[in-house]
Amino acid sequence: MHVAAVFLPLIAAFIAGFFGRWIGDRGAQLVTCLALVVSAVFGAIVFWSVAFGGHGHTVELFTWINAGDLEVHWALRYDTLSAVMVAMVTLVSAMIHIYSVGYMAHDKSVPRFMAYLSLFTFFMLMLVTSDNFVQLFFGWEGVGLVSYLLIGFWYDRPTANAAAIKAFVVNRVGDFGFALGIFAVYLIFGSLQFDTVFAAAPDAAHHTIGFLGHQFDALTITCILLFVGAMGKSAQLGLHTWLPDAMEGPTPVSALIHAATMVTAGVFMLARLSPLFEYSPTALAVVVVIGGSTAMFAATIGMAQNDIKRVIAYSTCSQLGYMFFAAGVSAYGAAMFHLLTHAFFKALLFLGAGSVIHAVSGEQDMRKMGGLAKLIPATYVLMWIGSLALGGIWPFAGYYSKDTILEASWAAGTDVGHYAYWLGTFAAFLTAFYSWRLIFLTFHGKPRASREVMAHVHESPPVMILPLVVLAAGALFAGMIGYHWLVGEGREAFWGDSILVLPGHDTVGGAEHVPFWVSKLPLAMGVTGIVFAWVAYIVQTGIPAWFAHYFRPIYLFLLNKWYVDELYDAVIVRPAMWFGVRLWKDGDGAVIDGFGPDGFAKMTRGMAAVLSRFQTGYLYHYVFAMFVGAVVLVSWYVLRQVG
Repeated sequence: MHVAAVFLPLIAAFIAGFFGRWIGDRGAQLVTCLALVVSAVFGAIVFWSVAFGGHGHTVELFTWINAGDLEVHWALRYDTLSAVMVAMVTLVSAMIHIYSVGYMAHDKSVPRFMAYLSLFTFFMLMLVTSDNFVQLFFGWEGVGLVSYLLIGFWYDRPTANAAAIKAFVVNRVGDFGFALGIFAVYLIFGSLQFDTVFAAAPDAAHHTIGFLGHQFDALTITCILLFVGAMGKSAQLGLHTWLPDAMEGPTPVSALIHAATMVTAGVFMLARLSPLFEYSPTALAVVVVIGGSTAMFAATIGMAQNDIKRVIAYSTCSQLGYMFFAAGVSAYGAAMFHLLTHAFFKALLFLGAGSVIHAVSGEQDMRKMGGLAKLIPATYVLMWIGSLALGGIWPFAGYYSKDTILEASWAAGTDVGHYAYWLGTFAAFLTAFYSWRLIFLTFHGKPRASREVMAHVHESPPVMILPLVVLAAGALFAGMIGYHWLVGEGREAFWGDSILVLPGHDTVGGAEHVPFWVSKLPLAMGVTGIVFAWVAYIVQTGIPAWFAHYFRPIYLFLLNKWYVDELYDAVIVRPAMWFGVRLWKDGDGAVIDGFGPDGFAKMTRGMAAVLSRFQTGYLYHYVFAMFVGAVVLVSWYVLRQVG
């Protein structure tokens, strides 16, 4: 059962991918959906047996690498941390597979799409059940590869191809740091097995390592390099630019990548490597600053976006910031709690947005929607549930997990902890504002779409609505059900040895003793954000246009995403393109080819052109040439004899 939960998606991907032409669209959908549903059932059983039955263990499959002192096993590690991820990933992925049956019904490449979804799920399961750094890197790169295939699934669209390449390249930047971190782990510990490295971490706490010509704390450098990998995969500030562009893929792809799988890999990695990060306060502080800054940065951009999927994408970026600064203040349980609740309500929001797009004939600009509430009531209600959970409104799931993170940040009692708390609290206001801006623009007011579009607006079929209902149940109840075990009094027994928190670092426990205003301010900010959005988009609908006119620089700054893409284009892309063209034209073309194959070819052509002039066809020219040749030959012979 432990093995089947992981490998069933791989088997389904193989069947749908290689035999899709024979089994057809329905066959591919049936195979992949059935495999994921069974995998989700097995994942739930495994989670219950590991988390509450104390049956955590490692399933060794075979020895993968055995070279000198390096021995790496292919194994499935099942403790509470991995069991939570397996249960969540398989459940959410199963819902997305079922939803895709309706959403992609008219696509011409259904088997390929279903195969990609299942393969993506397999690599994520390999990542979360890894027992060593090499296997972790295998799953890490696997989800990166399949995300490239999924984002660029509609390869006949140039924008999709560009977005896929951008995601791949930006993630390679982060993965370079991640690979260096793994090399540093082997250099310091002589092993890549988690248990061996974690056991030796306390002894390595004050060792130094040479890096860039200087000596630094070994664990600090290692953890920061590993965190760079998490920044790329989880779209943190600086390496976030690929995430919004990933919306070019089909909506189920957006839900799969942004909700439960790829983008949460970085958060999981920090929790898994807590025995390393706990011994590096500097690395943890870096995580807090980057996470808090990302939460605020992405929330400001989400306020001005008009594409319904991009608003939710920047929301994902912001929520990942919360998870990271929770891990940075050693509240790993709170980070995983928010990861779990976020998977439900963010998948619900993305798939709900897909239901809206499906209803309005592919339109994604919220300014061209409006008045949809009565036409697609089920989607409307489900989007409200997802937005309430995202906004952290009681008693929805986001209220429990997000507030715990903010309280733990305050309880840390550090400057960076307070920095994250204030940015996270203000981001809660912005989150509520842009979430209800989305609701009001999409579902309320007068219809702004054409009559032809409005005439065809219809509710999504049951195969798309039923997965949303399951996810809505998670958005409603996951917080209140999971609170006791993940961050409440039962957290130590629940997490066991899968997460390490050093004595004095238990900020989750300290969250219970923060001042009343600290715990209730995020909720108040969320409610205030909803009220502001209601006033701006329902009561006084001229306010947004007034703001955009009188504060145009600010509006354009947010609309253009802080001009980060333009900055990268000016500082990195254009100089790199110029340098590449110069290497191509002047280096490769002029020097290498000029003095190499092209040069020899040119010289040969020149000599042939000269010699061809002697081929005139006149007899007296040939006689003269023979005479000259004879004179030269006789002269050479005579001179040689004389000499």
